[in-house]
Amino acid sequence: MRFPSELTEGRLVRRYKRFLADVTLADGRLVTAHCANPGAMLGLNAEGARVLLSTSTNPSRKLPYSWELVEADLPGGPQWVGINTARPNALVAEAFHEGRLAPLTGYESLRPEVAYGKASRVDFLATGGGLPPCHVEVKNCHLMRHPGLAEFPDCKAARSARHMEELANVVREGGRAMLIVVIQMRADRFDVARDIDPGFDRAFRGALDAGVEAYAYRCDVGVEGVVIAEGVPIVGGIRT
Repeated sequence: MRFPSELTEGRLVRRYKRFLADVTLADGRLVTAHCANPGAMLGLNAEGARVLLSTSTNPSRKLPYSWELVEADLPGGPQWVGINTARPNALVAEAFHEGRLAPLTGYESLRPEVAYGKASRVDFLATGGGLPPCHVEVKNCHLMRHPGLAEFPDCKAARSARHMEELANVVREGGRAMLIVVIQMRADRFDVARDIDPGFDRAFRGALDAGVEAYAYRCDVGVEGVVIAEGVPIVGGIRT
């Protein structure tokens, strides 16, 4: 996924009200950018961090800038990290249509936002190719507290835990379901941050015990775009 235009560089002043970030641009202007990330963003919102913003071409949009990347000083060294949680679904769709998601090989269609369960919408429903429909939930990951180890979530994630329970119910009823974790940074393995949210950990493990599949993919992240790269193992004693 290439950014449609060159990103604008700045320095983070502060991130606040969850979805807002003040940024000082290279020319000295202070702008407020939309921060499409409801999480805690642990390790990613340090004052003075180098950030990159995309610019909307919609003239009626209140905030023309969106925060896309941050150069974070992570364990193992600094690197660009994608913080826009609206991107992973598009990345999965792109990888699917390019035939780069092995777990979904053979499916012909990936339909977004399909209602299921009690009151949920699954990110994608994969269909076609003579295969049973597969419910696909996508989670964004950008937490790193140990070199190479990507973790999710970075805050309490009750909604994500409910998604795992809904996927488990799909499998119990005879269907196929999977979780795809999109790691918007360099990492060589993935685990659940169970100390941050034991509730999500229980739901995650329960879902896998029920037969839900889980896969984690790291991304190549750069100033020109973000792309899903290779899969990484899920550690912590959890089967995939």
